Amino acid sequence: MRVVIAEDSAILRAGLVELLNLRGHEVVAAVADGDSLCAAVREHRPDVSIVDIRMPPTHTDEGLRASIALRAEVPGCAILLFSQYVETQYATELLADRAGGVGYLLKDRVAEVSDFLDALRRVADGETVLDPEVVSQLFTATRKTDALAGLTPREREVLGLMAEGRSNSAIASALFLSAGSVEKYVSSIFGKLELPQSEGDNRRVLAVLRYLES
Repeated sequence: MRVVIAEDSAILRAGLVELLNLRGHEVVAAVADGDSLCAAVREHRPDVSIVDIRMPPTHTDEGLRASIALRAEVPGCAILLFSQYVETQYATELLADRAGGVGYLLKDRVAEVSDFLDALRRVADGETVLDPEVVSQLFTATRKTDALAGLTPREREVLGLMAEGRSNSAIASALFLSAGSVEKYVSSIFGKLELPQSEGDNRRVLAVLRYLES
């Protein structure tokens, strides 16, 4: 395979180059930032790119955002994200096109070199390869987002005021609603967030936690 590597750690980058060369693959470019990744993929059109997520200049999500841009620009651009972190927001966007040829592995969880090379080959062949931990965190994030997406704009306002510690009467005053209307909104929020009444849980606190986690 012809491979581009984007990894800001010089030691890890050199190690990946050596590993792939020893296994008969050709590393056509090894770079350290998102802009250089984009330039290398446009120039070399590799079979697959290995991309770290957090790279210069901000070390947050440059690799992931560059990957999304490349997938939209370069037909058949296969990307294997190889990171220590799970970034749920942009990772969901990367997977949303369902075109295949994408993977996401966590560095600390790859136990065997053969597993890594197998994943790389599968991504190059158009498959989707995800670490189980990545799947778990993406699923959790999606469930949270979907739950709040079901709230109406007014319910979101009510929940936001609940998060500020406002009582129902204070919420009613702030939104110029009757106390009964606020109670109905709060009850609807509990239902949509799947928070059944129980003696052991404070649904108001749980609803606020869902809001803050989102």
